[in-house]
Parts: sequence; C-alpha cells; structure tokens
Amino acid sequence: MNAKPRSDVLKTAETTWKFHGGIKLPGHKDLSTRQPIERMPANQRYVVPINQHIGAEPEVLVAAGDRVLKGQMLASPHGMISAAIHSPVSGKVIEVAPHRFPHPSGIAGTSIVIENDHQDEWVTREPVGDRYSSMTSHDLRMIIRNAGIVGLGGATFPTAVKQTEVGLKTLILNGVECEPYITCDDMLMRERAHEIVAGAKIIAHIIKAESSIIAIEDNKPEAIEAITHAVERDDSDSLRVQVVPTIYPSGGERQLIKVITGMEVPINGLPADIQVLCQNVATCYATYKAIYEAEPLISRIITITGRGVHSPRNLEVDIGTSIEACIKHCGGYKENARALIMGGPMMGLTLDTDAMPVVKATNCLLVTAGIDITLPTSEQHMPCIRCGDCVEVCPANLLPQQLYWFSGNRDYDRAVEYNLFDCIECGCCAYVCPSRIPLVQYYRHAKSDIWEQERERKKSDIARERHEHRQERLEKHKQEREARLKKKREALAKNKSSRDKEVDKKKALIAEALERVKEKKSKQDAAARNIDNLTPEQQQKIREADARREQMKQDET
Repeated sequence: MNAKPRSDVLKTAETTWKFHGGIKLPGHKDLSTRQPIERMPANQRYVVPINQHIGAEPEVLVAAGDRVLKGQMLASPHGMISAAIHSPVSGKVIEVAPHRFPHPSGIAGTSIVIENDHQDEWVTREPVGDRYSSMTSHDLRMIIRNAGIVGLGGATFPTAVKQTEVGLKTLILNGVECEPYITCDDMLMRERAHEIVAGAKIIAHIIKAESSIIAIEDNKPEAIEAITHAVERDDSDSLRVQVVPTIYPSGGERQLIKVITGMEVPINGLPADIQVLCQNVATCYATYKAIYEAEPLISRIITITGRGVHSPRNLEVDIGTSIEACIKHCGGYKENARALIMGGPMMGLTLDTDAMPVVKATNCLLVTAGIDITLPTSEQHMPCIRCGDCVEVCPANLLPQQLYWFSGNRDYDRAVEYNLFDCIECGCCAYVCPSRIPLVQYYRHAKSDIWEQERERKKSDIARERHEHRQERLEKHKQEREARLKKKREALAKNKSSRDKEVDKKKALIAEALERVKEKKSKQDAAARNIDNLTPEQQQKIREADARREQMKQDET
C-alpha cells in the first residue's frame, strides 16, 4: 500500500477549476469512520416500499401469502423511467398495503411486507462476470434496469436511463461526499476500492466513454490511497483519480463537472449535452454486484451518526430494515437527542418518527443533539437586510434574495425567470443568512406550487383537449350524417325521376293500348250494327232484340 502511485493516476487539487460560491463547513466525519463497515443483523420483518426512485411506480408481482426468495423481483419497472424492487430476504409476503416511508410528502405508499424465514435462500443467479466486455450496451443496461439500480448519491434516478447516451467523452465517478457527517462513500472507497474500479469500467464500457475520472475530496486521504492503488493494479490508461478541494457543495453534479472539466452544464440542459456522465461511487459498486454477482440492489451502506446517537458507524443495511432497529444497533438515542434526519444537515429530510424503513435513498441517519444541527430553522427569522451574502455563496450563481421575494409573494413567473429550478437546494444561502431566513423552504414551497399548478394546467389542458376533440368528433359525425342524408336524398330523387319516367312510359303504352282496344271495339260495334247483308228474318230478330233492350231500359228508368 506504500507503493509510489503512477504519475498519471493522480491529479491534485491545483489542477481543478472553481465553481461560483460554496462554503467551508465543519465535517464531523471522524465520528463514524473509527470502525469498519459492519453488516446489520437480519430483522424479522421488512417493509419494502415500491416507490423508491424518481419516475413511475413499478408493477407489483406478488400478493399476500406468497413465498419469496432473496433477490426475487417483487415489482417490475413500469415505463421508461422506473426501477425494479427486490426482496432483501427469503420469507413470506404478509401484506401489500400502504405504509409510511421516508419521503418529503410524508404520505404512505404501497409497500410489500415480508416475514423473514432466516433461511437466506437466494433466487437462481447467473453472474455475467468478465463476459460483460463482449456484451452490447443495451443488454448490460437491461441487467442494470432489472437489478433495480438507481443513483445512490441521493437523487435515486434510474441508472439505466442515465446510461442511454453512448459515445460520451468523460465518465465522472463522484466520490466527493461533501456534506457534513456523511461517510458511507468514504468508507466504501476505503474498503471496496477494487469493486468500485471494476464497476467504473463496466459503466465506461456501456457508454463507450473515452476517459473516466474518480473524483475524491482532499479530506479523504485513506479513500484516495485505496482508490489510487486499485487504479494502479487495474493498469488502465483511461481511468484516473482526481483530488478536488474540500468545499461544499462540490459534490453537486453541475459543480463537480465544473471543477473537473471547466465546462458548465447549460441552463435547462443535461451533462450529456457537454459529453459528460456523472455516477456515484456507490452506484458503481452496485453495478459491480449486479454484473459479477448477479445481486440486485437489496442493500446499501448507511452512515448512522450525530451527537445524539451512542455509537456512530457505517452499516451495510438491507432495504426495508426498520430505521428504529438501525439506531438501536448503534447504541440507541442519547438523552439529549433532538432530531432525526435522513441525509445530511444541509439537504437532509427531517423525520418525525423512526418507525419507517430504510430505502434506496437512505445514505445517512443523522441524530442531532443540542445545537448540533447546522440550520436552526425553528427560530423566528428576521427581515431580509439585502446584505448579498447569499449571492456570494450560491453555487448555482443565482440571486437568492430575489428568489426569496418572488417566492414569498407567489410571483412564480418572475421566480422562474430568475431560474428558480436551477436551485439545487444545497442550503448555502440559508446557512450564511444573518436574518436566519429559511430560504430553501421558500424555494421548495414555490417549486411545489409551480409543479402543482403545472399538474392542474395539464389536467385542464387534457380536459379542454378532450372537450375539443369531442366537439370535433360530434361535428364530424354531424357532417358525415348530413352527407349520407344528402346522398340518400339525391339517390331517392334520381330513383323517383326514373320511376316517373317509367310510369309515364307505362301510361303512354296503356293509353295506346286502350286507344287500340277502343278503336277495335268501335269497329266491332260498327260491324255488329251493319245488318244490310243479313236475311230479312235475321234483321227482324235483331230489331226485336233491340226493341226489348230499349223497353228494359225504359222500365228500369
């Protein structure tokens, strides 16, 4: 481990660029790095939410009463942006029902509850191993998609979707972990550097990257040494380590790209627009496990730390494990414990209970005590004094005080004009605000309102479009009906004209026939009245018959 590193493997902080703003924060990372990563003991009951990622909910494949195996898919991806969910243990499905889980909305979500049978019986697995180098990008992405891998840096965006861009120039592996207290990535790099490097090579192969960079903050010397030696052993010319300065939030995707490459991601753009892909080192490790061990994402490393817990450390925890059980395994709460936060003090989510499960987004459980919390948002804030400190530290180069005014006055159109959605909610502005204004809360509220308005607008647009389509459909049916009636009337008129001609022709023929009959009868009558050629006796009989007929007519009269 004391071998001299290759000169091209490591780049120091002096070769990096700088992003606007940022702040120096106390790390408090030594609290949880004194012990190696420990495996969390198995629990009796696991609550596995199906919505643990950005995107559509997966489709549930099991029902209450089913027996499941460890690693078995419980819910399959539904739609392009979605992720699979797997069983962390073998056992029996107790129920599929709503349960609360860590989420900003605080609402319950569909969850699969599993009773552990402690047999640890795995589903059939077929690792790919080194054969991945001969496989297509599409086939490897399908393995990653079906393994349920998402971004483990906190965003939980489905990894396979991010890897659809092929032919990118640079792959950046994010091992910065800039937020205070969190050390799960640090410990992962220290203890499992070889697996991270192997995972990086797999991702580089998928996207056909020209070069790969593992970025690590300079306050993590043990991780830097471990990853550097792993890269040296790999002897890859396209993979190198780059050390970056310790400043918050250098671990943000856009900020890290700026630090490493000097390029900026366009507004409303993506890193792929500048030929870059960022992945967290924990995501690399999960990718390695999926390819080399055929293991889906059923566990992750979590930092349990803070002044309010007795024995801070890093645990490898199965997804679905109770947060309460994790805290108890670390000695439980201290008497002065104040708040429980999932994540770090700057961007974490405050939990009102520990009776919730660990999910894929759980990278840290921070228990604060006394004045341990970084942002004291509970105290009443003062009016903005327009000092401009927030502008100086904003890493997104925004105008936080303007966004505060627009958000507070619900002038959302102006807030959007001032690039509200470029805010990464890092909390730097609120941290330096002398008036203690919880600025990020205003921004989050404004974003939520805008999203809600957008949803309502879309619903309204859909309703309007449906009404317009219905009106168009009715008008079209009316026009088609009128056209059919017109065509029928024309056909009837044409048929009537033909029939009239036929009738007139028949009447003419009948008239001609009657005329002929009349003429024939007239001739016959004339011939019948001609008695000149008869004998006198015949003529006398005819006269007598005529006289009788005449007499009969008179009698009738």
